[in-house]
Parts: sequence; C-alpha cells; structure tokens
Amino acid sequence: MTTTPIAGSAFDLLRLDAVSDQEALRRVYELPGDAAVRKQMTELTEQTRRLIGCSSLVLVASADAEGTCDVSPRGGPAGFVAVLDAKTVAIPDATGNKRLDTLQNVVATGRAGLLFVIPGRTTTLRVNGRACVSTRPELLSQLTAVGKPPASALVVGIEEVYPHCPKALLRSGAWKPEQWLPADAQPTSAEVTLAQLRMPELTIADIEQAEADSLKYRYE
Repeated sequence: MTTTPIAGSAFDLLRLDAVSDQEALRRVYELPGDAAVRKQMTELTEQTRRLIGCSSLVLVASADAEGTCDVSPRGGPAGFVAVLDAKTVAIPDATGNKRLDTLQNVVATGRAGLLFVIPGRTTTLRVNGRACVSTRPELLSQLTAVGKPPASALVVGIEEVYPHCPKALLRSGAWKPEQWLPADAQPTSAEVTLAQLRMPELTIADIEQAEADSLKYRYE
C-alpha cells in the first residue's frame, strides 16, 4: 500500500503528532524550582517599580475574542510607562501605524501581557493582567514622555508580576555589538516593506522616503 504525502505547510505536518495535553507536556520537562514559583507576585515591589522606571521598551501581547494573538512594541524614554499604584501601570499610545491591533484586542478581551526590556541589561519583567483603553483627560495629561498627551492609554491592572530569567538575552548576545550581523547581511526595512506591499509601481526609493517622512513626524 502506498501512502500519499499529506499536503500542507510544515506546521500542518508537525501538528499531527504534536503534544496534545498538559500532562504530556509536563512529562518532557522537570518541575520548576521553588524560586521560579515563589517569585511570581500580584503587585509591584519597590524594585520592580524601579525596573519599569528604567525600561525604554515594552512588548505588549494581546489576543482578540477568537484567540488570534499579537505582540506589539511600545517605546519611549526610560520611565515612559507610568506606575499609577502597586497594581496598575499605564502606557501612552504614541503615534504609530493607526491599525490599533493591540487596542482593539484589549477592548475585545480586557486582557494584556507586558514584557519590560532595559537596553544593556539582561533583566526583564513580565506583567500580566486585566487591561482597558482609557481616554480620561486627567490621566493622558500625565503621560507626555513620548511627546504631547496621547489619544489614549493602555492601562493594565496587574495580576502577575514575574522577573524573567536572563538566559534568552544572554544566548542571543542582544547587547553585544560584536555579535550583531552586519547591515548588508539582512534586508533593509524598505526592502521588507516593498515586498510586503506587493505594489509594482513602488520603488525602494519611494519606501525609503516614506519611512524618512514618518520618522520626522513621529510625535504628531
């Protein structure tokens, strides 16, 4: 009997015998150490407040009502994320591409996950919890670190705070310039965008000019 190959992507093939439940998954790994469990908290300490105050980059994870996931970066000067109290942080929504993927997801599900990153440091901080989008003027007037008051703010009500293991940043050499690939070893931003747009009438020069213009007015 001849077996007919299954058509589809690599994912379609690999999911056929993928781990199917949590018990099977746990059998692949040892149990976490006591410290890995104990260091999860439900509110900020003085030290984790300080970490947030040092962070100039936070990655925001969200999902829509159907479970479609998204991760989006937010950046600004160190301290651009405001700590409102031990259980609440607010991220100003600086000018972006106006797709509103993250904000629409949060409106749909009321949940978000954050990963705070500090350039040059391997320390990161995970924050997960309830989330909402606020346009309250008295809040927005406080959130001007990235320019003028934003149109809205992403507010996260903390349920989990977890200092994350530094191994990923150590393995990646993220903060070691001597390990970075040279610029000519990777496609430029304009090259990537041009391929994504699939518009033959556009040129690399068109995209490069559009990118330069968008950076000129990044706070407007």
